[in-house]
Amino acid sequence: MILRFAAVVVALLSTPALASPPILLMSETEHAAPELPPILPMRERAEVIDRILAERLDTIIPAIMREQGIDMWVLMAREYFEEPVVATMLDATSMSARRRTILVFHDPGDGQPVERLTVSRYGLADLFEASWEPAQQPDQWQAVADLIAARDPAKIAINFSDLTAFGDGMTLSQYRLMHAALPEPYRERIVSGETLAVRWLESRVPSELEIYPGIVRIAHALIAQAFSREVITPGETTAADVQWWYRETLASLGLTPWFHPSVGIQREGADGMLSGDTVIQPGDLLWTDFGITYLRLNTDTQHLAYVLKPGETEAPAGLRGGLAATNRVQNHLIAAFEIGLTGNAILARARATAIADGLDPSIYSHPIGSHGHGAGTAVGFWDNQNGDPRSEYRLRANTGWSIELTSYTAVPEWGGQKVDFRSEEDAWFDGETVRFLDGRQTELTLIGSE
Repeated sequence: MILRFAAVVVALLSTPALASPPILLMSETEHAAPELPPILPMRERAEVIDRILAERLDTIIPAIMREQGIDMWVLMAREYFEEPVVATMLDATSMSARRRTILVFHDPGDGQPVERLTVSRYGLADLFEASWEPAQQPDQWQAVADLIAARDPAKIAINFSDLTAFGDGMTLSQYRLMHAALPEPYRERIVSGETLAVRWLESRVPSELEIYPGIVRIAHALIAQAFSREVITPGETTAADVQWWYRETLASLGLTPWFHPSVGIQREGADGMLSGDTVIQPGDLLWTDFGITYLRLNTDTQHLAYVLKPGETEAPAGLRGGLAATNRVQNHLIAAFEIGLTGNAILARARATAIADGLDPSIYSHPIGSHGHGAGTAVGFWDNQNGDPRSEYRLRANTGWSIELTSYTAVPEWGGQKVDFRSEEDAWFDGETVRFLDGRQTELTLIGSE
């Protein structure tokens, strides 16, 4: 299999530059063994990233500032200590914040364009207007204070939050410096930018939605490859071997995992999930959790596979029924989505209908997009099915989701052993309907034993 992927890499590098990544339509049907889509060379990736970033800045920033009634938003990051929001606003060739990077958004009102300013020693492509001359004002925070005084905003948002890391980017040391530089009247105008941060990070623009199904297809293609005889030889291959196959393959393709891939084994007569150096055997139910970052969007997928015993042509009916039960939990969850509901309310609604349907669910779904575990309201946690303060934020439209959950089912062929049928599929909520970006698994992947 290593030779096959080496050949793919050579072919990709020798292909003429692509203007854009492959565009796939969202689908409710997942392909069992999809082909790996073409992957852009680095230069073309940068062009896509910067084009999308410009669209995000042009459209999302004015909308969320006016929605929240904020006329100035001040963001700060230090080199190698990027805060989550600033990290998503750097252009594709800015690998990190430089020294201290300060970004300022100002809405003059009356429908005028929002100013995008950078009070930083180094610019950020053409996305922000440079607004600091160190030779004239050596004190960077004093330059920010002067900029604020010249515009006289009524509310100055900075990122601090007790609840979410996404809105807590302003460090104590930098807040003290900013506060000391500001004239007294402006110190009283500081408010939290927590909701602005979440709204920026959770919102997706049309060009992101256009490319997202193709990014998920890459992940699905790699999972299908991992769960095949090209990677797994029953009786020889370990769970850890498959994990590191993922890592090596991603490196060869110039792709990045946002977490180390997981591979687990459930086996008749064995307690819990086996992993690590456990050798995969015929009759095993395999599970994987796998996510990539590509073009600044993330995927998060969990799939199941069954290793056929000699003479078998399909998985036992009890295992097939377990996956079907998990699909039913998915149906209850996506039916519970409604704009304005909190994550806690969605969780309660979904659990109630799933349990009434005779299912044994655990729901722990989360937003996805700029981060794998993205900004927004969570719908349950694996260790808390009763509501959580982090899930009091309300659901918004035009957001990406990982529909992540499990159901527990007793498998007759395994002596009534209760089995964990985990699933995770990436999806899109348009305000009315949840649609899977590249389908969902409804049948167990089968791996031959010989």
